[in-house]
Amino acid sequence: MARIAGIDLPENKRVEIGLTYIYGIGRSRSVKILLEAQVDINKKVRELTEDELGRIRSILDRDGEVEGDLRKRIQLDIKRLVEIQCFRGIRHRRGLPVRGQRTHTNARTRKGPRRATIAKKKAPGKK
Repeated sequence: MARIAGIDLPENKRVEIGLTYIYGIGRSRSVKILLEAQVDINKKVRELTEDELGRIRSILDRDGEVEGDLRKRIQLDIKRLVEIQCFRGIRHRRGLPVRGQRTHTNARTRKGPRRATIAKKKAPGKK
């Protein structure tokens, strides 16, 4: 089983797709890493040799943040925005969309499930 950056890659998938299981690596970055490591993109993860895995690991260590380091940096960035009370920080604190989306309708992912409005009963009128 191939283990890179603390993640077990699925053995039945192509390497290009398998690398995307690592947080911070998408399809385009995966292809760039594989080209630099001189690994065939269409190869399955289970067919990788230890030498190829070592080259991929060294590129990931050298090139940038993935998994825990990246998650930690993103959380610190959000915490900084909240502390300086900028617009984006306030939106994060309130649990609202941060990037200018509408909230009158939609935005249910950030706002959570709808709260039921309780209709008040009309007081009986005097006759």
